[in-house]
Formats: sequence, structure tokens, C-alpha cells
Amino acid sequence: MMTRTLLAAGAALLCSTVAQASQDAYARAQVMVDVGGRKLNMYCMGSGSPTVIFEAGGGRAGWDWAAVQPEVAKRTRACVYDRAGMGFSEPLTRPATSGNAAKDLNFLLKNARLQPPYVLVGNSYGGMVAQQYAYRNRANVAGLVLLDAQHEDAQRRLDALTGGRMSQMDAANADMVRNCLAGAEKGFEAGSELEKTCALGGRENAEPKVASAQAAMQRKPSYWRAHASEIENVYSASSDQLRAARKPFGDLPLVSLTRGVSPYLIPGQPQSDTNKAVEAENKAMQDEVTALSTRGVNRVVPDAPHAIHLGKPEAVVAAVMEVLDMLK
Repeated sequence: MMTRTLLAAGAALLCSTVAQASQDAYARAQVMVDVGGRKLNMYCMGSGSPTVIFEAGGGRAGWDWAAVQPEVAKRTRACVYDRAGMGFSEPLTRPATSGNAAKDLNFLLKNARLQPPYVLVGNSYGGMVAQQYAYRNRANVAGLVLLDAQHEDAQRRLDALTGGRMSQMDAANADMVRNCLAGAEKGFEAGSELEKTCALGGRENAEPKVASAQAAMQRKPSYWRAHASEIENVYSASSDQLRAARKPFGDLPLVSLTRGVSPYLIPGQPQSDTNKAVEAENKAMQDEVTALSTRGVNRVVPDAPHAIHLGKPEAVVAAVMEVLDMLK
């Protein structure tokens, strides 16, 4: 399928009717949808209603859902997309906040002629975006699946448990991303530590063609600008926007999955009391969001990392099916 701008007359081409995804499909642009002077890459499979929309975590792209989307598409239409600057989408033109991402998603769905209702599935930062969209377009949303979703008060609450160490870690991560941006703008020096960190990492489990596409993305300054903007805004503007929007979800079907493995464990060392407290607080935040729906449920997925869909995709497929079953 050649890259193309979506036109109204060609909207039916957006979806594959075969619920089997070739890795090739994730390794190249599919349908480029205009969202107001910019185009975002989108890829849909299957048929039926509601449409399941997947929202990747911070700095990630639609290919992250390659183990989940085809299984969901056996039952209904399932769509992944790349936020601005990610994957094959065009560069960011405004701050990468959860509110702006939700606006882009609204344009994307309207201009792609994908009719509601939607079930939104979001991991981490993508969980913030999914909730923002649901609050702004409640009539269009049939259900939510949140995967270790970023909470608007996470930094403050975890800093209180760690003596400010979470903020320090977040600042170090932001510095690393800014260094990657500087390296991408100059061109990474072959064999350098910066190239290993920024351009060659994070693709261990990807199929070869997808890994190659990720490598190309990670060498683009536009990717690192978007990633840096997401990080710079996640604990400020993005959290403020979600906090301002926060209210009960009513009877919206909501399944939340919480990681079973802490991303802060030190290999070879026993879990500290502080780490246990951080994980308990993370679960408490997921429980609080889930409780905003009268039909909400939160479960810890044993052995699952923060990116639950990458470590335990079968658990995510089951969660989506659970929400779809609630809608019968």
C-alpha cells in the first residue's frame, strides 16, 4: 500500500478487512490523514463497531501495538496511529501536550471518516491522551483500556515517597533526550556512546523491518524535538490539562491494567522498601482513576513491565475483549 493523503472518496481504503498484519505494514507509512495542515500516519485492520483506537506511550509509535492490533481486529476494526513527530507522521508544530494530542486525535478520527463509538486503549502518556479525548468527546467513547496510565499527580506523590528522587530521575531523562536532539541535529558520530544511546537502543524485540524503521526515526531531529516536548510538558501542561478536566466517567466501561514489575528495580538487588512504596502508590493512582467509573476495574498483571502491551500483549487483548463484552 503506497503512502497517500486520505481523501474522502478513499476513506474505505483505511482498513484492511483481513485481521492479519504483516510486519511490513508497520515498517512503512500507510494512510496519511490531514489534521489541519499536518498529516499523521494511521493504519487500520478488521471491520465492525466500535472501533478500537490505540495510543502509544511517550516517544513511541503505532508499531508498538503489532502484537495486539491483529488479535483485536479479528473481532472489530482496530487502528493505530503515530502522534506528530513519531513514526511516519509529520513533525510537531506546537507543544506536545496531552490536550494538543487529544485535539489531533479528534481531527484524525473525523478526517479519516471513522465513525464513533470508539474504545480507546492507552499506555503511560498515551493513557493521559486517551482520557483527555474521552473527557472532551464523551458521546463518542464507548470504553477505555488504560495500561499503567500516567497520572497527573504522579511526580508530586512519588517525590513525597522518595525525597525528590523521582524529579531528579525525570530531569536526567529530559537531559538525555535533549542531548539526543543535539546529536541528531549534528548527525550522530558513528560508534559514539551518544549514537548507541539515542539511535541504536530500544529495538531489541522488534522485527527486522520494524527495527530498521525505528532506527530511521531515531536519527531524525524532528523525532527528538517531539519526544523532548512530550517530556518537558508531561508534569506541567499535560498534567495540568488532565487535572482540570478530571471528573467521574459515569458508567463508562473501563479496564485498567497495572504493571507487575517495577521499572525502578536495581538488577541483582532485593526490592527496597522505598521501591515497594512507589509501586503501591502507582497502583493506588490506577485504582483512583478506575474508581471514577461505576464499571471500572483495575488489575495488576504479574511479570508485566510498564509497557504492558510489549511484555504481556495477551493481557491487553483480554482487557480489550472485556470492554467489548461489556458493550453487548
